[in-house]
Amino acid sequence: MPRLHAEAALFCLAWIALAIAAAAMGSIWLGILFSGGLAILLMPLSATIISKTENLNLERQVRWGLLILAALALFLYLQFAP
Repeated sequence: MPRLHAEAALFCLAWIALAIAAAAMGSIWLGILFSGGLAILLMPLSATIISKTENLNLERQVRWGLLILAALALFLYLQFAP
């Protein structure tokens, strides 16, 4: 059985926490949008970066950056939504 990578597990937990926070503070549809939307953006982006550059550090930075942007978007939405 392969060993668990702590950074990947932490990223998954952060992603889950963001989707739950969006659902709890916004609506269930907002939580689904954040969870599914990140998956739709993140998977092809990660695959493209790894296949073209083989740079795992760049992929990690882009992955975490996208998650931080999603968290910032959720914060701004909750601040300014009617």
